[in-house]
Amino acid sequence: MASSMRALVLTCMLLAPWLAAGTAAGSHGDAGPAAGATPGRQLGSFYGSYFRSTRARRALPSADEPDDGPIPAGGDASDLPTCLLCVCLTRSVYCEEVSPDMTAVPTLPKETAYLYARFNKIKKINTRDFADIVTLKRIDLTANLISEIEDGAFARLPLLEELSLADNRLVKLPALPAKLMSFNANHNLLKTKGVKATAFKKLTGLVNLYLADNEMEAVPQIPEKVRTLHLQNNNITDVNIDTFCRSNDTYYLRPSLSEVRLDGNPVVLSKYADSFTCMKVLPIGRYR
Repeated sequence: MASSMRALVLTCMLLAPWLAAGTAAGSHGDAGPAAGATPGRQLGSFYGSYFRSTRARRALPSADEPDDGPIPAGGDASDLPTCLLCVCLTRSVYCEEVSPDMTAVPTLPKETAYLYARFNKIKKINTRDFADIVTLKRIDLTANLISEIEDGAFARLPLLEELSLADNRLVKLPALPAKLMSFNANHNLLKTKGVKATAFKKLTGLVNLYLADNEMEAVPQIPEKVRTLHLQNNNITDVNIDTFCRSNDTYYLRPSLSEVRLDGNPVVLSKYADSFTCMKVLPIGRYR
C-alpha cells in the first residue's frame, strides 16, 4: 500500500508543471488542451514544442562560426575558407564552377587525396599550391584558364596517379610525377617545342595518355605500358619507325598499346607501314 501511494505522489509531481502550464495557457485565451485531453497528449505537446525550439536553436550559427553571407563587392573566392567555398567530403575536395570566380588553387586540407576544381578561372599553377599535400592521388583542373605551370608544381606528389589539365591554355608541359597512370592535356595550345620528346619517358606506369586537339608536330616517346594514346587533331606530319617500334629490333612487340588515334592529322599513315609492325592494332587515321 505504501509503495502504491509513493508511485501516485511521484506521478502527480511529474504531471503538475504541465497541467499548470495548460491551465495558464487557457486562462490567457491561447489554445489549451482540448476537453477530455489525456495527460499523455499534453506530454506529447510539450515534447513537440521542446524539440521544435531545440531545432531552431541549432539552426542558428554560433558566434565563432564563419559568416557565409554575400561577399562584399570586389571580393573573390580567396576571401572564403576552402571548405565553405567548396565541398569537402572526407579526403575529397570539390570546387566546381565556384562563384565568386576562383582564379587560383585554393588552400587545401592537409589530407586531401582527390581534388576536382573544374570549370573555374584558375590561370596559373604555382609550386607552393600543392607543396604540402603529399597525399594527393588525383587532380582534375579541366576547363580553366591555365596558361602557365611552374616546373616543380607536381614534383612533391609521390602518390599522384591521375592528372587532368584538359581544356586550358597550356603551351608547355611541366615536369610530371613518376607514378602517374593517366594524363590528360586534350584541348590546349601545345606544340612540339613545349612537349619534350622525353617528357613521358620516366613515367613507367603510364597507361592512358591524352594529347588530342593541340598543335603538336611530332609524337613524343611513348612508355611501354601505355594502352590508350590520343593524338588526334594535331599537326603531326610523319611517323618514323622508332615512334612506336624499334628499328634495331625486328622482334620487338608492343602488346599493351591497344588504341592509337592519329585521325585529324596531315600524316598519311600508309607511307609508314613499317612503323606499326610491332603493334597488335593499326592506328586510327588517314591512310590515303
